[in-house]
Amino acid sequence: MQSADITGLILAGGQGSRMGGSDKGLILFEGKPLFLHALERLQPQVASVILNANRNVDIYAGFDLPVIADAENAQQEAFAGPLAGLLAGLNACATDWLVTVPCDSPAFPTDLVERLAAAARENPCAHLIVARTPVQTHPVFMLVHRDMRDQLTAFLNSGERKIGFWQKQNGALFVEFPDEATFANLNTPDELAALEKST
Repeated sequence: MQSADITGLILAGGQGSRMGGSDKGLILFEGKPLFLHALERLQPQVASVILNANRNVDIYAGFDLPVIADAENAQQEAFAGPLAGLLAGLNACATDWLVTVPCDSPAFPTDLVERLAAAARENPCAHLIVARTPVQTHPVFMLVHRDMRDQLTAFLNSGERKIGFWQKQNGALFVEFPDEATFANLNTPDELAALEKST
């Protein structure tokens, strides 16, 4: 599996409740929207990138990115969580593999996709590979084969939403990354200000 076999998906479909309801992907960090930081890190690692968003679609589309909303069968409520965005991505991607990153982690590893893909190559039966560090798992950083669509559709249709539960249920393979800081995500204005101050 090479980068040409992998589509990237930036997850920007959340509610941003801890950011006062702001669309986190469009919040400025170091003078540009957070999602652009994610795009710039992800684009060199994959064949193409699509973006999952449930609002401000016209703004995102203005950056020449395909923009998709949560999958319809997952829209039983507003902001159904990252798995709804993942399902939309699996339905839209033209490659066998899809890698996801959140819009609010501007410094994720530049070898993220290669390391997840290497684990998939070494473990041909693994169709769901997730990043973790010594401190914690980072479930929204995952590489997923598109044959997981049926399981995910059934999971969401059952009313479930928990990403970690779905990954455990489907035998996720975990890949260790050494640096916790590279996966830092910005959930609050204070976290945003602290990271800007440190860079």
